[in-house]
Amino acid sequence: MKIIINDEAFLNKGFSISTDKTLLDFDMIYNYLDKESYWAKGIPVERLKNAIEHSICFGVYHHKKQIGFARVITDQATFAYIADVFILSEYRKQGLSKWLIQTIRNYPLLQGLRRWSLATADAHGLYSQFDFVSISNADRWMEILTPYQAQKKGRR
Repeated sequence: MKIIINDEAFLNKGFSISTDKTLLDFDMIYNYLDKESYWAKGIPVERLKNAIEHSICFGVYHHKKQIGFARVITDQATFAYIADVFILSEYRKQGLSKWLIQTIRNYPLLQGLRRWSLATADAHGLYSQFDFVSISNADRWMEILTPYQAQKKGRR
């Protein structure tokens, strides 16, 4: 399903959000995640291409230039994990992150899910506006965490 989502207030300023992967600026996404993000530094190009291919991706655009991104890993029935959310620094403080998360939460293929999940070090205020809370029963959750930079050094 490829849709372009526009909000009148943002549309009037030249902004749009689309799930059309053909519009994505891979180089911009890769550069941001590899060089500027705290969560994906060192991500291999092929790993990101694969992640994008197997996710529902949301591009944020200003006059057709990509200025933001998020992806959702999901089975489209019970679970969704929001990842790689960002707006380029020069476009922040305009409500675009809020609009992006609202768009994701309202996306037709993601309705009725039992659980949404994400991880953040610094955007709790944003996500709490959309009913995200700290994990309940955290003792039930487990993980294997292997940062990309550790993988490059041959560690698991």
